[in-house]
Amino acid sequence: MTTASVSSRLATVHFNVDDQAHIEVNGDNCVGCPSHPCLNFCPSGCFTAGDGGKIDYYYVGCLECGTCLIMCDRDAVRWSYPKGGYGISYRF
Repeated sequence: MTTASVSSRLATVHFNVDDQAHIEVNGDNCVGCPSHPCLNFCPSGCFTAGDGGKIDYYYVGCLECGTCLIMCDRDAVRWSYPKGGYGISYRF
C-alpha cells in the first residue's frame, strides 16, 4: 500500500478564489494574546505575526476547516464558508 505525504495531497486541491474574503481577523483583539494559537494550529499556515502583536491573514489558501474559529479564544476571527462556487475543491 502506498501512502501520499500531506504536502503531495495538498498539491491536488483546487482553489476558486472569491474577491471577497470569507474570513476576517480583528487584529486589535490579538494584541496581548499570550499564545497566538492561530499561528500554530492553522493547517495551511494562513496566519502570520504582524506588527505590534496583531495577526495578519491570507485567506486564499484556506482549507475551510474552521480550526481558527475554534482555537481563537479572543473572538478575533469571523469565519464563514465562501459564497457558492468559490473556495476549495478536494480532488484526491
